Amino acid sequence: MNVKVINNSPHPLPSYETTGSAGLDVRAWLPETIELKPLERKLVPTGLFIELPAGFEAQIRPRSGLAVKKGLTLLNTPGTIDSDYRGEIKIIMVNVSDVPQIIENGERIAQMIISRYEQITWQLSTELESTDRGAGGFGHTGVK
Repeated sequence: MNVKVINNSPHPLPSYETTGSAGLDVRAWLPETIELKPLERKLVPTGLFIELPAGFEAQIRPRSGLAVKKGLTLLNTPGTIDSDYRGEIKIIMVNVSDVPQIIENGERIAQMIISRYEQITWQLSTELESTDRGAGGFGHTGVK
């Protein structure tokens, strides 16, 4: 699938880092480094604008390496970029570590997954089909 993209940053387009990668790594586009204090969040620009086909979304997810090494993750995860959105892609980053963390221009800060979706039509009903699980949830199967 081809996706139109405008890249206002000097950085490479998001890319798959390995042949088996599901996510495209997205880079920060910053005029200067950002410091995130513990529990602080900031909206980080990427310089990217995309045009997804109808029936597709881009999901923005954290990078596991940033989470484990620096305590940096994303809020509103996974974030959804709808097919009709044409604004700049920005990433909501948060520092959950106990020390300040630096985000540098060009750093890979998130991953983008392109996913197909369907829109539904609600069918109002007074009952649902029964299943073995029923209404069981929130740990109903135990922990072992």
